[in-house]
Amino acid sequence: MRIATFVGAVALAAAALAPPCATQAAVIVGVAPPAARVEVVPAPRVNYVWAPGYWRWNGHRYFWVPGYWVPARHGYRWVPSHWVAYGPRWRYVPGYWGH
Repeated sequence: MRIATFVGAVALAAAALAPPCATQAAVIVGVAPPAARVEVVPAPRVNYVWAPGYWRWNGHRYFWVPGYWVPARHGYRWVPSHWVAYGPRWRYVPGYWGH
């Protein structure tokens, strides 16, 4: 009985410490995003990459997310957030590090 309780407690603790799921629901919209805004890019920062602003969908309309600095990753390049045509609709692709 004690062993079963101990094993159950260890399993519960392991589940509580497990990282959250990394999946993300796809955002697909029937309305094309507006044209990108022109942003003034700040002066370069050492060991950072500029992620340009993009239009985000909130379920009802687009809103602008301003650009921001991302810590650089050696050997990778930053692919900015963007929208791609998905048949007659538009699919959001979040920014990511590519090779």
